[in-house]
Amino acid sequence: EVQLVESGGGSVQAGGSLRLSCTASGFAFDSSTMAWYRQRPGNTCELVSTIGGGGNHYYTDSVKGRFTISRDNTKNTVYLQMNSLKPEDTAVYFCSALATMVPCRGQGTQVTVSS
Repeated sequence: EVQLVESGGGSVQAGGSLRLSCTASGFAFDSSTMAWYRQRPGNTCELVSTIGGGGNHYYTDSVKGRFTISRDNTKNTVYLQMNSLKPEDTAVYFCSALATMVPCRGQGTQVTVSS
């Protein structure tokens, strides 16, 4: 059974930082490109960042220079370090395996940034 458990969200003021974690099981994590998505209230699911099995990564323009994605294949975990947070980063954040899982499903982790 595929499982993804996101954690690390919270409430911070603008300019603050959070580190999200996603621990995966039930599939070949180390060979999967992993992705972080977010869903703002009333908005569609948005791809934020991806990291390939070899560490290559992608960031959507709005988070470049502020967010850093990483992974630890020994722990089946993908991380998202979020710095210089802005109110517009407020959303529920989800992880998934890119192109093989439906994004923005499950519990996710709530990030709230106040101005």
